Amino acid sequence: MGYTDTDWLAINTIRVLAADATAHANSGHPGAPMGMAPIAHVLFNKFMKFNPKNPDWVNRDRFVLSNGHGCMLQYALLHLFGYALSIDDLKAFRSIDSITAGHPESHDTPGVEVTTGPLGQGISNAVGLAIAEAQTAANFNKDGYKIIDNYTYCFLGDGCLMEGVSSEACSLAGHLQLGNLIAVWDDNHITIDGDTNVAFTEDVAKRYEAYGWQVLYVEDGDKDLEGMEKAIREAQACKDKPTLIKLKTTIGFGSLNQGTHSVHGAALKADDIKQLKSKFGFNPEESFAVPQEVYDLYHKHSSEGAAKEEEWNKLFAEYATKYKAEADDLKRRVKRDLPEGWEKHLPVYTPADPAIASRKLSETVLSKIEGVIPELIGGSADLTGSNLTRWKSANDFQPPSTGLGSYAGRYIRYGVREHAMGAIMNGISAYGTLLPFGGTFLNFVSYAAGAVRLSALAQERLIWVATHDSIGLGEDGPTHQPIETLAHFRALPNTMVWRPADGNETSAAYYVALTSKHTPSIIALSRQNLPQLESSTIEKAIKGGYVCHEVEGAQITLVSTGSEVCICIDAVKELAEKHNIKARVVSIPCFEVFDTQSKEYRLSVLPDGIPSLSVEVMSTMGWERYTHEQFGLNRFGASGAYKDVYKASYFTPILSIWLLTVNNRSSNSPLRVSPSVLSLPLTSGRVCPTSARPSTAHSNRSSKRERRVTIPIMMF
Repeated sequence: MGYTDTDWLAINTIRVLAADATAHANSGHPGAPMGMAPIAHVLFNKFMKFNPKNPDWVNRDRFVLSNGHGCMLQYALLHLFGYALSIDDLKAFRSIDSITAGHPESHDTPGVEVTTGPLGQGISNAVGLAIAEAQTAANFNKDGYKIIDNYTYCFLGDGCLMEGVSSEACSLAGHLQLGNLIAVWDDNHITIDGDTNVAFTEDVAKRYEAYGWQVLYVEDGDKDLEGMEKAIREAQACKDKPTLIKLKTTIGFGSLNQGTHSVHGAALKADDIKQLKSKFGFNPEESFAVPQEVYDLYHKHSSEGAAKEEEWNKLFAEYATKYKAEADDLKRRVKRDLPEGWEKHLPVYTPADPAIASRKLSETVLSKIEGVIPELIGGSADLTGSNLTRWKSANDFQPPSTGLGSYAGRYIRYGVREHAMGAIMNGISAYGTLLPFGGTFLNFVSYAAGAVRLSALAQERLIWVATHDSIGLGEDGPTHQPIETLAHFRALPNTMVWRPADGNETSAAYYVALTSKHTPSIIALSRQNLPQLESSTIEKAIKGGYVCHEVEGAQITLVSTGSEVCICIDAVKELAEKHNIKARVVSIPCFEVFDTQSKEYRLSVLPDGIPSLSVEVMSTMGWERYTHEQFGLNRFGASGAYKDVYKASYFTPILSIWLLTVNNRSSNSPLRVSPSVLSLPLTSGRVCPTSARPSTAHSNRSSKRERRVTIPIMMF
């Protein structure tokens, strides 16, 4: 295998750079980079297939740093191998406006595949990347043309193994027999609280063997480079199991405090850094020094990677002559473009069509578009029959040996694993050739809140098919009925939350979700049937909000979403006939999209000078941005038939009219609405105050790296 002094110089350069950068920032985690430098060197210099000049080459190997607090390891590697990270970027570690954030972010740093940091997410993303590779390879590779054959490598620590999301994802990975997934466990026995013996004493290796993984052991992760190389080769040779390499390392290797939690989450002291540099043959008075022979060694491997890409390009050119349709399809997918004319397959409805539950309307959309969007891949967290996420002709994504499907399949059986499903979808999306969706009850998207948040931050396009969206699910009761869920996810930057009221709005939700390349979507769908609205169209609904019932001389605007829109329309008739009150109705199926419209348009939908009342069978939080008063459910629901639950919660046309017109109300009512809504003082500019929540520029950086919800214009 032949390791030389130059190899060790490169390893120690990584260690010193990690110490310098965290000291310069006076913040960070030097211990993991210093302890994992040897395995990182072996993996990147001996095995990884990549081209720093083209970080997006589709057949590159993927690397995920699940223990993302150790990101100086990854930043040092990217710099040394020639990615677009300068030494000044390393000096700017953890500072404002840098591309070397405190944890890796995929859309800020070239060479970073997924956004990691919250522990357990990265290894779960890696499962998604491995699924995407297997599915893409099964659909595009031909005899003599192995176009897709990359590996996914992942480093993870004790914290990742403790987080439940990693258990969910790795259990599924074992079932799926993902031999293209190789994970390296940094077994250093240290977390922030100290030795792992205080809380983490299970036999992880046996657990992973039970999951269906191959488990390999390297006892000396500090020095045994040959053992590490041998383990990775053995992992690559196993085609029917993912591999976990249990690598014993010393955290903060070389530090005076090596092997202790003191080097886990705090920069090394100045005297410690000086002795570290002296020990490894560096000038203790210099910082961020990289020997030229280290650059030469790593750039040689990068050049080999560029040559491999060039060979691949030649192979792909031959492939394109024989399989033009497949080649064109792959090129289109990598650009994240959709097939031309796909939107013509979206179903359109009229009021003459029957009332249908929006979860069923969602199923119809999926059934209509799956044939024209071949990259669409989805599944459900063991709720397929309830979420209606599987079209009739779908094949399951399964290892061929099980007889349950094939790797070419496009339907994933996630099992009861919502959190893993969310994190895996992030990985599938990040791979770049597939467009994932996943189904569960709206209430249980909250299980995956950590993954949803990273979807938004990483700008991953994916769709949550979130059915059973309200107390309308009925008998399952308060444990399953979402009350706060919409408010939670509406508060999340760069996330579109849709709650369609009928078929056209459902089609619109899918249109915007699928065409927004950098924004995840949650589509909340009803269990109960909803009528097709008189004035809804896809073109109106894609604006996020529109007038669905207008009347001249209106005295009040009722603003609603989903299943309550038709209740508002019925209430309008009662108000006119029995109370001589003229009311208009507005549907806002998506706050985030509505907020991107011009102020003139928003004021045409919610004009000044007319009192407004929101009506949604959810928490009223957030509705104050659009309406003067809010009519909602700020308590838990109840068990019973859905019509009875609605009635008990006062969500009927007659009772909502009563609430609008009565002079006095019981003080113990669970609902929040003012009986004097018709005489509220009106303030100019009250409608849609964009200063309250600037959804058109979601950013955690300066203006030069703004993150925007971009809504395409629909052309029919």
